[in-house]
Amino acid sequence: MLMPKRTKYRKSQKGRRRMEGQASRGNILSFGNFGLKALESRWITARQIEAARRTIARFFKKGGKMWIRIFPSKPVTFKGAEMPMGKGKGAVDHYVAPVKAGNILFEITGVDKIIARRALILVSHKLPIKTKIVEKA
Repeated sequence: MLMPKRTKYRKSQKGRRRMEGQASRGNILSFGNFGLKALESRWITARQIEAARRTIARFFKKGGKMWIRIFPSKPVTFKGAEMPMGKGKGAVDHYVAPVKAGNILFEITGVDKIIARRALILVSHKLPIKTKIVEKA
């Protein structure tokens, strides 16, 4: 699964959970001819990204190329069930990628339009947000 090799700080604060507005960076296709664009803002976990990556890889078999445009760099901590209050912050449980509306999540190229659309539809079912398929003009 995706996770940072090393970080400056092991744990991070939650920050603003409601990320309003459109993404100003990472919102246009840069590498591929087809892409999956987020229509909502939310955290996407490393497991969800990995599930989507495997779906595309299996669907393409040998042809095509894929780029993952998001990376889970934000650590999420978790304290066990029935833990009393206090006793510090919990251990790092998993990593998430904060995604704003308008971010391109995945890009693909090297396959025809029908196969690309089918692959991206399958990927959208693995993600917890509404998405739309975009094409290079």
